[in-house]
Amino acid sequence: MSNVDKAMNTRLSAEIGGDISTRSQLAPVFIVLLVISLILGVYYEVTWSIVSIWMRSETYAHGFLIFPFSAYMIWKQRHRLDALRCQPSIGWVWVLGVIGLSWLLATLASVQIVEQYALIAMIPVTVCIIMGYRVAWAIAFPLAYLFFAVPVGDALIPPLIDFTADFTVAALQMTGVPVYREGTFFSIPSGNWSVVEACSGLRYLIASVTLGTLYAYLTYRSWVRRVLFIILSIIVPIIANGMRAYMIVMTGHLSDMQLAVGVDHLIYGWIFFGLVMILLFWIGSFWREDQEDQSETGNGKQAITDHQTNGTVSLKQTLLAASLVVITVSIWPAYAIYLESISQNDTSPEIDIADPLGKWRVNSEPFVNWAPTYVGEPHKFYYHFEGADQAVGVYITYYRNQNQGSELINSGNVLVSDKYSGWRHLRSTKRNISLGSEALLVTQHQLTAHTNNLLAWRWYWLGNEQTANPYLAKAILAINKLLGEGDDGAEIIITAIYDDRPEEAEVVLQGFIDDMFPAIASGLRTAYYGEQ
Repeated sequence: MSNVDKAMNTRLSAEIGGDISTRSQLAPVFIVLLVISLILGVYYEVTWSIVSIWMRSETYAHGFLIFPFSAYMIWKQRHRLDALRCQPSIGWVWVLGVIGLSWLLATLASVQIVEQYALIAMIPVTVCIIMGYRVAWAIAFPLAYLFFAVPVGDALIPPLIDFTADFTVAALQMTGVPVYREGTFFSIPSGNWSVVEACSGLRYLIASVTLGTLYAYLTYRSWVRRVLFIILSIIVPIIANGMRAYMIVMTGHLSDMQLAVGVDHLIYGWIFFGLVMILLFWIGSFWREDQEDQSETGNGKQAITDHQTNGTVSLKQTLLAASLVVITVSIWPAYAIYLESISQNDTSPEIDIADPLGKWRVNSEPFVNWAPTYVGEPHKFYYHFEGADQAVGVYITYYRNQNQGSELINSGNVLVSDKYSGWRHLRSTKRNISLGSEALLVTQHQLTAHTNNLLAWRWYWLGNEQTANPYLAKAILAINKLLGEGDDGAEIIITAIYDDRPEEAEVVLQGFIDDMFPAIASGLRTAYYGEQ
């Protein structure tokens, strides 16, 4: 046989071996896709909670693009991945177990955002277990990008509103426009303005970070440049939104409130934001490093050589790893159903509060036209007391058998929900109060209306625990339910009016607490334990 024939035979054998190896590499891919589909099905309620938010909210509609974007980034590395051997990393099953336990606790506490993050976190860990940590590490960025599918960010709205209001007022004052401000409401000579949720800039921030992260990954190879560009994609939209708000107010001011006072100011805002993002990406393009790395893509020869050297993984090992994943992720929903069944309490709580000292009498009529707003169908116990020319309101909202949309800790549970109610929320701070011999940190709120100023102290009661921290309250609820002690919880709000200084109401509220909290605690214990 000639040297030419030998060379041709060697090349043909390599190509055939490469094709067989490549086909064998596809099996783990199909198994991973099947297992991920099963996970999304097992946790269908969480999956639907994510998709439904994508569908109804323009802020999170980008979620439909996250999985295709991630798939595209993985596809771009197909040659590099073809050179890697799929070797299951079964030892990572314990990580999946920790994620499952986190999901369980989040479910018991009705923390939907943690449930959603736990579900997405199961995907890269599943890839790691079935295909191996080398493959998972090679596509770590695309897998991490999946976390952008979680519709998160509502908690940023209050600080973003505060920053936008601060920026706008400061910019107006710097340009010589006099401003009178109360919270997020401010007045200038030409009219009144307020920074509301739509003006927070959350949409701009989420869009910028999502696109900026994708751009940084596809454009740069240096992790330093990627991180710096992502940081810029966070900072720029926040500042740009402040500038946008200032420009809208100035446009309205200079046009005698004829322009930028309706839906048109949202259109101006998106145009301005689009120009800012184009400028950001254009500047970032000067340091681009998106040339293909020949050592990674090559022409397929290196992939063939590696496959021939490393061989292929056993299909039995892959199926074993996939089976362990399915079993591990299925345990937690089943256990959640069991805990839910044993914690149900069909009785209705009853709370009766009476002053044992005779210093406070109940008034059937409220002294102010105000009440907090709560989601779901909680049990509400509202009392209005008078004593020594002082008036105090007590609002106890009791939740039992909590679930998504009807829970003690929810962003929809607010003091002022309707801007047309006449009430405005000025500010909130933390304050230490005395509960007998103990101290408790509560949240203090200042509300105002046309003729009344209201001070409110607010905290949570959870059986034997009390706190004003919503995160701690969620954790206590989850532990109680995990231990089979039910999920009862209540929010306590006490209010008093004041004329000029909130300190006037603080004295009244502390005096009322000293006299009446034992009666309030007794009523709550009766509702919780069902006995005196």
